[in-house]
Amino acid sequence: MKKLLLIIALAQLGNLTAQEAGKETNKQYRSVPEKINNLVHTKLNANFDYSQSRLNGNVWITLKPHFYATDSLQLDAKGMDIKQLAIVKAGKNIPLKYQYDGWVLRVKLDKSYTRNESYTVYIDYTAKPDELEVKGSAAITDAKGLYFINPKGEDKNKPTQIWTQGETEATSVWVPTIDKTNQKTTQEFNLTVPAKYVTLSNGKLVKQTLNANGTRTDSWKMDLPHAPYLFFMGVGDYAVIKDAYKGKEVSYYVEKPYEKVARSIFGNTPEMMQYFSSKLSVDYPWVKYSQITGRDYVSGAMENTTATLHQESAQQDARELTDGNSWEGTIAHELFHHWFGDYVTAESWSNLTVNESFADYSEYLWAEYKQGKDEAAFINWSAMNGYLNSPSDASKHLVRFYYDTQEDMFDAVSYSKGGRILHMLRKYVGDDAFFASLNKYLTDNKFGTGSGHKLRLAFEAVTGKDLNWFFNQWYFNSGHPNLTLSQQYDGTAKKLMVVIKQTQTHQIYQLPILIDIYHGANKKREMVWAKNAADTFYFDVATQPDLVNIDPERVLLAVKKESKTMEAYAHQMKYGGHYLDRREAIDYAGKKITEPGAYALVEAGLKDPYFRIRMKALGSFGNAKLTEATIATIENLAKNDPSKLVRADAISILGRLKNQTYASQFENYIKDSSYSVAGAALMALNDLDGKKAFAIANELKNQTAKGRLSSAISSVIIANGDESAYEYIMKNFTEMPLSQAKFTAIGSLVEFLSKVKDASKFKAGVDAIVEFRNAIPSSARSQTDPVINNMFLKGLATKKEASGEQALADYAKEKAKQ
Repeated sequence: MKKLLLIIALAQLGNLTAQEAGKETNKQYRSVPEKINNLVHTKLNANFDYSQSRLNGNVWITLKPHFYATDSLQLDAKGMDIKQLAIVKAGKNIPLKYQYDGWVLRVKLDKSYTRNESYTVYIDYTAKPDELEVKGSAAITDAKGLYFINPKGEDKNKPTQIWTQGETEATSVWVPTIDKTNQKTTQEFNLTVPAKYVTLSNGKLVKQTLNANGTRTDSWKMDLPHAPYLFFMGVGDYAVIKDAYKGKEVSYYVEKPYEKVARSIFGNTPEMMQYFSSKLSVDYPWVKYSQITGRDYVSGAMENTTATLHQESAQQDARELTDGNSWEGTIAHELFHHWFGDYVTAESWSNLTVNESFADYSEYLWAEYKQGKDEAAFINWSAMNGYLNSPSDASKHLVRFYYDTQEDMFDAVSYSKGGRILHMLRKYVGDDAFFASLNKYLTDNKFGTGSGHKLRLAFEAVTGKDLNWFFNQWYFNSGHPNLTLSQQYDGTAKKLMVVIKQTQTHQIYQLPILIDIYHGANKKREMVWAKNAADTFYFDVATQPDLVNIDPERVLLAVKKESKTMEAYAHQMKYGGHYLDRREAIDYAGKKITEPGAYALVEAGLKDPYFRIRMKALGSFGNAKLTEATIATIENLAKNDPSKLVRADAISILGRLKNQTYASQFENYIKDSSYSVAGAALMALNDLDGKKAFAIANELKNQTAKGRLSSAISSVIIANGDESAYEYIMKNFTEMPLSQAKFTAIGSLVEFLSKVKDASKFKAGVDAIVEFRNAIPSSARSQTDPVINNMFLKGLATKKEASGEQALADYAKEKAKQ
């Protein structure tokens, strides 16, 4: 699952530093689920009651005792009406005795079965997902398993769809099963739907039958075993675009307005399949690979075997795609799960990292291959920050046998931290050994289960190294090192001293660390081991180095404190080569922009070959007065840069200059094919001529606008308009999917609501903010709630108090407390 994470600006959140790791507080040991009976095959006949959002099902479940003989069976079945439960004997259903508490079916079998005997139970039931209240996870806000989207067609702006979400244990809301990760089963799903719709499920579509009542039954067959949480059903009015990989079907299910751009979104999938198959030396193991989009799905995406479900945000139109495919990493993430998660599945939720850290790291691998080392380094840095800026996660083990519920496992530790640990392991053992070890892990455990221990054993078997030290400190312990790095050169002794201090208290890490020593363009690389609270290393160096670059490949998962001079950062900018060499240098110079050399260092970033460095430089001049040469460079970037995102940021910089000669250029840029460029230009024009920008915004609001342009239209209308724009502003906000963009849009909405006098409209606006706040996954809410409640809602209340509207102020305050 690609968890939806809101990346909140640190300026809004205040100073978030990684807290000291501690002991996990929950004392209940989470064991691997005991296997009494094993699933063998699941056959389901399902039809859907759209009027009541129910599934009417008949399921035949074939099982075998795992080892010991047993005369009983326990099945997960949440909130169902059980109409019949029987054992199938010679084609006949013989009723069985059972007990059902609304969650678990406890069945008394007709006899005791041995591990060499299989048996089949039949259940006639109705699943009622909308009538079941269950707690969700950080990755999905509830866990009702089966979702009917606009089932009666009452919302003319939303399609009618059905989709399922099984992870963690919600498949058992819509089909009885043993809902555990260490169960594997083949399956047959026969789905009866209105004939106008298409369906998608696991495996291959083997038959379609038209029925006399206007429905059609689609038969999907899955011949290879997989876990129940990966079961999937999808139904809707989709366009299906066919592709292929080595003769296997690859298909993309999108809403029909996105049919023409589906290949632009998903079209790299066959190349990804080839690349990952090659790197792992394990060819894509499944019969086909389909990807489908689902309305109102908030989890990013889910790796249902052969049938990945994507959030609607995956559907980008042609103008959005001119800025680049923002969903590319997620597509890679879910595909890689088809090896790590689907082919070899975490034996328990405690070991979730062997699913999610690999999928997380696949985003780095794909970027490294397809877009180059700078983009891969950016992804690694972003993910590392995602973990380091989640202070509550510092106390959690990567492999975690103590937690409140399995839903708690979906956090920055299982994903981002785990992915960075894999990166460190790769750099330590080397590429050949790393991928050979992954091959052994997959091959030894295919169609079975994996764990942190099994992963260690695979790496040790391949490399011949004892890796207990690595796994003990990274997989079976919590936190990360806090490093203070310093250096000093002794010209008399011609010695360079490097000191590495570990200031964390929970454990001392063994850290292999590279150090690059520069004289001009010449570099000498040293490798040391930090194993103590403080380690001092000496190197013979003939002259004062121009730069000492510790951890030059930025591999270490650590908080690092280091002092360097402006000259050293300038040298790092010029010769370092790594994305973070340049980013760190620009960041340092931007904070000291008035000091000698700082401006020139930032300006150099405007000509960097990597677009994200150019963007970083554009945002690092601060309040410095720009030279004519710099302005000329920015003008050229605004007009000609190959990256639309750089162009947009350059336009924003020019807008702040409030130079009226740019007005006609900004008007022209508003017509650009990129939403980002057009949005930046509209905001820039607003800084020069609010009246004209307002007129243009009112024209554009009736056209399709997304992303930065949509936000700009709202901002300009809010800044220059009045309460009459309420319907547009609210519609624009409420229709945005759960995303970082929607979080950012709250600021403009609050500004607008401060102008709204109508009590009912004001309260509806506040309610929309609260609804969004409450929909944010729980793992992010510890960070987002203080911002939404204190900065936005209480800030709005303060504005209303200042204008004498106490009743409205009180409403906003009350909602901030909920």
